[in-house]
Amino acid sequence: MFTLIFSLILGIFFLGLGWMTWKKEKIELIHSYHHTKVSEENKAPYTKGMGIALIIMGIGMILTGISDSVTGSSYSWIYFVVSIIVGLFMIYRVQKKYNGGLF
Repeated sequence: MFTLIFSLILGIFFLGLGWMTWKKEKIELIHSYHHTKVSEENKAPYTKGMGIALIIMGIGMILTGISDSVTGSSYSWIYFVVSIIVGLFMIYRVQKKYNGGLF
């Protein structure tokens, strides 16, 4: 039960953060040194890429909690691991493309 509640709260937080970053283009939600070299014309694709990555991570967290509470299997954590790896890879690619590197 704890896993379900914790992963739902964390997943909803990541979904909200991703949505605001992507759709509202709230670049200020990302630490300033991560977007210091992002030009104004690249702001929209940068925030879109970062937002989608955060949403993917949030969905994985929610699926982990639901799957774990339904099945009770540790295989449920595959959703978490895969979504975090995919999300971090996407963040890395967006950072590299629009900021020239991670920092």
